[in-house]
Amino acid sequence: MTRRAVVTGASSGIGEATVRALRATGWDVVGVARRADRLAALEAETGAAAYAADLTRQADVDALAAWLAETGPVHALVNVAGGARGTDRVEDGDPEDWRWMFEVNVLSAQMLVAALLPQLRAAAAVDGHADTLFVTSTAAQRAYPGGGGYNAAKAGESMLAEALRLELNGEPIRVVEVAPGMVYTEEFTFNRLGGDRAAAEKVYDGVAQPLVASDVADVIVYAMNAPGHVNLDLVTMRPVAQSAQHLLARGPLRPRLPGE
Repeated sequence: MTRRAVVTGASSGIGEATVRALRATGWDVVGVARRADRLAALEAETGAAAYAADLTRQADVDALAAWLAETGPVHALVNVAGGARGTDRVEDGDPEDWRWMFEVNVLSAQMLVAALLPQLRAAAAVDGHADTLFVTSTAAQRAYPGGGGYNAAKAGESMLAEALRLELNGEPIRVVEVAPGMVYTEEFTFNRLGGDRAAAEKVYDGVAQPLVASDVADVIVYAMNAPGHVNLDLVTMRPVAQSAQHLLARGPLRPRLPGE
C-alpha cells in the first residue's frame, strides 16, 4: 500500500525537504504552497503532485480538500507552512505583523485540520491509521526578547496540536509535533528581517553546523514511518551549538581539556 501525504509550505525550506524525503521513502505526496512555479519545478523533479493555494484563505482550503477527495485518500497532513515577521519588542510590534503570524501559523493549521480530518478518518478506517504532524518551533517553548509575536503564534500552534491529540483520543490518528531550534534555510530569517540578507547571515555567523532543512525532514519522515501505534508527541531538536533557546555557541566546538 502506498500512503499519501499532504505537505504544506512545500515551495522552500523544511517543507520542500520533507516532500523530497517522503518521496524517497515511497510516499505519494501533494506539495502545497502559494508559489506555483516552485511547486511545478518540485513536481518535475520528485514526482510529487503540486497544488498552489493560499492556506490563510478558507476558499483555498476548501478547494484543496475537494480536490484531494477527488484524487485519492489522505493518510497524512504535514503542516510545515508558517513564518515570522519582525523582531520588535512587544511595545513596538506592528499589529499587522502579529496578525499575519497568527494567520499563517495557527488559523491555517486549524482550517486544514477541520477540512481534512474526515479524509484522514476515512483513510485510517481502511488502512489502520493516519497522521497529523505540525512543525512548530522551540520559540513555542521559551520566550526571548524581540520574539513575542512569533513566540505567541508558535505557542498557539503547539497548543492546537496538544488539544487535537486529546480530542482524537480513541481514534487511530497520530498527532506529532516537531519543534526545531536554529535551522539555516534560504528564506526564514531573510523574510523575518525584511529582506536584509546581511542581517540574516549574521544570525548564523560563527555557529558550528546549525540545523538544515533536511535534518528536520529526516525526523519528520522517521515519525511518519514509525509503526502506526507509536506516536512521537513532541520532538525538540536543536544543533549541538544551541544548548537552549538563549544559549548559543559561536566558534568551533571542541572538547574541554583537563585543567581548562
